[in-house]
Amino acid sequence: MKLNLFNTDSIRNSRLPWIDYARGIAIFLVLYRHIYSGIRSAGFDTSHYRLLEQGNIVFFSFRMPLFFMVSGVFLGLSLGKRGLAHFIDNKWKMLLYPYFLWALIQVTLQFGLSHYVNAGRTWRDYLYILYRPREIDQFWYLYALFNTSVLYAITRVKLRMRGLVQVATGLVLFFVSGWLVRHRIYIGFAYDIMHYYIFIALGDTMSAWILDKKNTPLFSSWKLFFIILPVFAVCQWYFLVTNLAHSDREGVKTGYYAFVEDYQPLLFLLIAMSGVVFMMNVSFLLQRYKGIPALRVIGYNSLYIYLMHVLASSVCRIVLNKVFGITNVPVLFVCGVTVGLIVPVVFYNIAMQLGWWWLFSLEPPAQQKEAPKDKAAVTGVNLESGVNSLK
Repeated sequence: MKLNLFNTDSIRNSRLPWIDYARGIAIFLVLYRHIYSGIRSAGFDTSHYRLLEQGNIVFFSFRMPLFFMVSGVFLGLSLGKRGLAHFIDNKWKMLLYPYFLWALIQVTLQFGLSHYVNAGRTWRDYLYILYRPREIDQFWYLYALFNTSVLYAITRVKLRMRGLVQVATGLVLFFVSGWLVRHRIYIGFAYDIMHYYIFIALGDTMSAWILDKKNTPLFSSWKLFFIILPVFAVCQWYFLVTNLAHSDREGVKTGYYAFVEDYQPLLFLLIAMSGVVFMMNVSFLLQRYKGIPALRVIGYNSLYIYLMHVLASSVCRIVLNKVFGITNVPVLFVCGVTVGLIVPVVFYNIAMQLGWWWLFSLEPPAQQKEAPKDKAAVTGVNLESGVNSLK
């Protein structure tokens, strides 16, 4: 029996490579933030590594908007193929179920190993899984993506809201979410729905244009790259210096440097979209030249990495520090990122060989492969893949 530890055979099938590259960039930036923050929270002195901290701030501006917008690009295709009821059922099986399962696993391990980790879990964290997902490390994203996608799908089908109406709705929700933060009104998971609805709406509204093969030469052109690059650079510079200047402002989330996001929402949208567009252009260029194949592998396996990277990298940090006495921040960071990228993918593929598919989805692999052909399949997007549950 052949054991393919990185899904490289599946990646060669008919898919749009730029999707994997875009998700690869996004998931790498997710690991950057979580692992660097974990090192800092563990008490290691990071004051001498300003570039690491500055990168942590800059990447914060577009990382999650990129995930949500790419997801929105394929929402309409998936909804059109499945219908609303089956769409929601699929999202439950592929997003909400692994959210609850892996959040329970991680909280339980952190609670039981409280003397070795810095999470500080209590029994209340089990309740937070239901209504305060931001308290459960990285997992809030899966909960937010399920809720936002389902709400968007319902309004699209039942209320027949499309295009600019959805974008306008998303803008209103986004500005209200910022108002709530500024007035310290906490609404739990509903905040994430309001905050990221706009990016789902933009992705869905622009999907026909983005997925039209006639536009691929434009998206993968160097001309577009050099047009967007200075805009991207200026936006990220502003995001960095402005957040640093207001990092101690009362009301700004500690350690998140979210002044621009919370107090200048319109500017944040422009900055986030400059990052999203630039990263999509880079993804199309990588597709054009078949560059950095490892990044495509990372993107294809992004769901499994998202679920397990905190556990894997935390164990790595603890072993390096407690067993080998390593305190060097760059070493801990590089090793944590490397382990966080590789171990989850290897574990997933071994688990699948052992028949443990239920760790990642309620839908057996055989059912995932029995989908009828549709427009998505023609365009090369395998919407049935477990990895694509990140959309």
